[in-house]
Amino acid sequence: MFRFKQFSVDQSGCAMKINTDGVLLGAIAEADEPKSILDIGTGTGVIALMLAQRYPDAVVDAVEIDPDAAKTASGNFAISPFADRLRLFSMGFEEYFGKHHDKKYDLIVSNPPFYVDSLKSPGAKKSLAKHSNNDFFVQLMAHVAAHLSPAGACWLVLPMSLRDLVIEYSEENSLYIQEIIEIRSYPESAPHRMILSLSASEPLFLEGEMIIFDSKDVYSGMYRDLLQPYFLAF
Repeated sequence: MFRFKQFSVDQSGCAMKINTDGVLLGAIAEADEPKSILDIGTGTGVIALMLAQRYPDAVVDAVEIDPDAAKTASGNFAISPFADRLRLFSMGFEEYFGKHHDKKYDLIVSNPPFYVDSLKSPGAKKSLAKHSNNDFFVQLMAHVAAHLSPAGACWLVLPMSLRDLVIEYSEENSLYIQEIIEIRSYPESAPHRMILSLSASEPLFLEGEMIIFDSKDVYSGMYRDLLQPYFLAF
């Protein structure tokens, strides 16, 4: 059980545990007073819970294809203070959108499978959670474009190596980069992840960075400030 300031997250049954990528996305992703939010591939449900905390007027839907993870996330939602605004759908995003053709969201987020065409990890569940291929992102961008409200935003956390691929597929669906935040472990480190903001507006390509540690085991001020509303340690 991982305890946050306003909620707790049971991680049992989830191949992908709470990680830095997810909590950064949950703390950074934003939209202008969203009323409807979708978390694609919710896993433990932590990102959906963080967004429910940040946006008290929003209903947060979460989609999870793995049945065990979906069961765990559903339980986490039920014991949270935001239970009446959180909904879990145990299915893939393609099936979900197929059943909700007209649904639009002001904010869509995803910490997606990202090892495109790479060696599969041992274990079927972890493989499902971590791996994908190009077709996954083709489908993801097409569905996001179809179900994002006109002024809505989509936020993704990805490895740096997928930047050009995701930008290409986004632009094919008339979604454009608004912001790119590079994530570094230390000030002198090369970025290992990026958080992208996409919308139907003209591209801005605003650039920023998030440094996690100032030095070994010492969190940076920017990381502490960002996660202070959520982490008990901060």
